[in-house]
Amino acid sequence: MADFVGQPVNPGDAIVDYEQKVFPDHQAEPGQKAFIFYHAIPFESSASLVNLLTATRINRKGFDTSIVFFGPGSLVTARSRGFPKVGDEAFPGNLTYNKQLQTFMDEGGKVYACRFSAAALYGMREVDMMEGVQPINPRDVLDAVITAWKEKALVLNTWTM
Repeated sequence: MADFVGQPVNPGDAIVDYEQKVFPDHQAEPGQKAFIFYHAIPFESSASLVNLLTATRINRKGFDTSIVFFGPGSLVTARSRGFPKVGDEAFPGNLTYNKQLQTFMDEGGKVYACRFSAAALYGMREVDMMEGVQPINPRDVLDAVITAWKEKALVLNTWTM
């Protein structure tokens, strides 16, 4: 990579060496699983999108991948997002979560969302979740963690407040 210090920067210029890779490009071995546990507020940070992109990448590496949404994370699964009408993108990126979550599910990823957080905290019904999302009992969140531990799965946890 050339030394760009003091040089003008133009659209299309590479300002970092984005091709160098330090770690091996690991792929899943047959039967390996991954769980992404997500308890964070959508649209409050980049965490939601980063987790959806990471889950999709993990899935593409061959892991049997599951996302478990609980707490405010359940809101990521809302199927009725949009303005002024459902499906209308009120601003660029407004439907990014839905689009990326749909890509993840279309590629075989499994998605679970806690019924308690959806209903009791946010008034969200199961029918308000995107098609393909499996609503789960709040006690299933812990049992999913135990399942991941017993199966020696790759686990990512995101909590934001």
